Amino acid sequence: MKGSNVVEKKEFQPYVPANKVMPEFTVVSILLGAILAIVFGGANAYLGLRVGMTVSASIPAAVISMGIIRKILRRDSILENNMVQTIGSAGESVAAGAIFTLPALFMWAKDGLCDVPSLVEIGLIALCGGVLGVLMMIPLRSALIVKEHGVLAYPEGQACAEVLIAGEEGGSKASTVFSGLGIAALYKFVADGLKIFPSEITYDISAYKGSGIGIDVLPALAGVGYICGARVSSYLFAGGVLGWLVIMPLMYLFGGDAILFPVTDMTISQQVAESGVSALWGNYLRYIGAGAVACGGVLSLIKSLPLIIRTFKDSMGVYGKNREASSLRTDQDIPMSTVLIGVLVMALVLWLVPAIPLNFFTALIVIVFGFFFATVSSRMVGLIGSSNNPVSGMAIATLLISTILLKSTGTVGTEGMTAAIVIGGIICVIAAIAGDTSQDLKTGFLVGATPRKQQIGELIGVVVSSIAIGGILYLLSMAWGGYGSDALPAPQAMLMKMIVEGVMGGNLPWNLVFAGIFIALVVEILGLPVLPFSLGLYLPIYLSVPIMLGGVLRWILDKRKYNSEKEKSTVVQSGILYSSGLIAGEGIVGILLAMLAVIPMGADSNVGAFIDLSNVFSIGRIGGLIVFALLLLSIYFFATKEQKNVK
Repeated sequence: MKGSNVVEKKEFQPYVPANKVMPEFTVVSILLGAILAIVFGGANAYLGLRVGMTVSASIPAAVISMGIIRKILRRDSILENNMVQTIGSAGESVAAGAIFTLPALFMWAKDGLCDVPSLVEIGLIALCGGVLGVLMMIPLRSALIVKEHGVLAYPEGQACAEVLIAGEEGGSKASTVFSGLGIAALYKFVADGLKIFPSEITYDISAYKGSGIGIDVLPALAGVGYICGARVSSYLFAGGVLGWLVIMPLMYLFGGDAILFPVTDMTISQQVAESGVSALWGNYLRYIGAGAVACGGVLSLIKSLPLIIRTFKDSMGVYGKNREASSLRTDQDIPMSTVLIGVLVMALVLWLVPAIPLNFFTALIVIVFGFFFATVSSRMVGLIGSSNNPVSGMAIATLLISTILLKSTGTVGTEGMTAAIVIGGIICVIAAIAGDTSQDLKTGFLVGATPRKQQIGELIGVVVSSIAIGGILYLLSMAWGGYGSDALPAPQAMLMKMIVEGVMGGNLPWNLVFAGIFIALVVEILGLPVLPFSLGLYLPIYLSVPIMLGGVLRWILDKRKYNSEKEKSTVVQSGILYSSGLIAGEGIVGILLAMLAVIPMGADSNVGAFIDLSNVFSIGRIGGLIVFALLLLSIYFFATKEQKNVK
């Protein structure tokens, strides 16, 4: 299996034979998986609200599981470890679907347009989307995972299987993840808790009016850059450079004395004088970036249309056939009758439960779009991986179509916008969970797991994550100044909000949006990946700079001389595991600091303000840059630590 991503089915034998019984669906695997689902769900929620992207939790969850189950509990079952990563990885997918859309409701509530969504509403939206995503993928397993083995690679699923099979190395690998988690947790607490050095360092370039540069010296961003690699990081950085060092200075040069919508009471030069160049990003550049991201999402969907049509056609054929029941443990799914009943129950919940602002028509839209995009997502992740799955493009397409349908049927205003976001949120969760379930079932197929038990595990992960995600969204919103703020820009949700408002009310600065669309088209014509470039244009450059530095570090390690491919693979994988720990550690402490910020201490203070030492001691911006450089060196150290042990 390690020699190639494509394995002929006739040569394939699962790691655990179908007739062998091993501990799999146990109390330990369920509890540990549920804990990791909450941990990685919360960490990815925080990360996604900062930079608009999440990372896969399957491999870190599998490694942590091996470290705990194999080394601490002295249990020896690859299937038990596989169940932990199956349950644990669901949290990341539920978080991704929720944070890409639902913060828009909080932003509208802040503007007085609607009520803040309740914990019950958020939980039910995530739960319905997650359950539907799992159920709608189940009938596809035989066709996509088994029959097309050797055709569909499912790269993350295969990589996770390789990690599980190499389980005898689990202890050292787990220590790498925990090291990253601990270092990032301490770093984040010192930076944003004690505030001994600023976590965001910015500089307006006075000699080049309208331009600026900066860096968020945070571990998660360096980790994201390392995981994404130099190529993707460079596209993000290029978008930031175009925005902050080309477009914004040109706006100041040619329109400094102009009053440009959506700002109606200040000229561009007055905005810069009062609030710095970041005002140009907040008032203008992000609309250009939003147009570029929306165009990139639609383009990715259009380019995938042949694949989508073929996938849907093939899958409909699978749905229409009654596959013979198999007595083999490795070929047992949740029964089709149970799947249909589950989909029907979820449809009724969407329609009849008052906490969800949908009616029969909008619930029907969810089921139709959900079935379609679950089918598409399940196959696409097999070809291009979960990281490249255009979930945001699917959400944008859903929002555009559903908003137009709602407006044409008379459901307008706040009611229509809220319904559109809820539909988009559920579809986003469905697509994300369907892709995650497919990767997990591929891992299970390779190691010899029981599909039915894995599917139940996915549902458990969905339930646990759905219960937690509402509290996480509330907590982060209260602690960091609300969504759309500098601390939590929530870029994907802000984009979805703009799209719905633009279609429903027509109150967007369309000239800026169309400028972004045409920039994206130029990037597409040049043959560059549009989505990462557009995301870099949309986000503050302070975020893309540390991601770029993490990518450069990955490039340096990739270009080193190695004695073998195995040695190189060990270095790269160790760096990825350590970086995953950095992301999880910062996310966990980010949520902890949010909790401290809402715990009162006295009449006008809180615990978060009490531990702030910035007025007592600070190493300043230079100190922050030095500490961040040391963090980058730690990635290099942990990536190369095991190199000498590779033979």
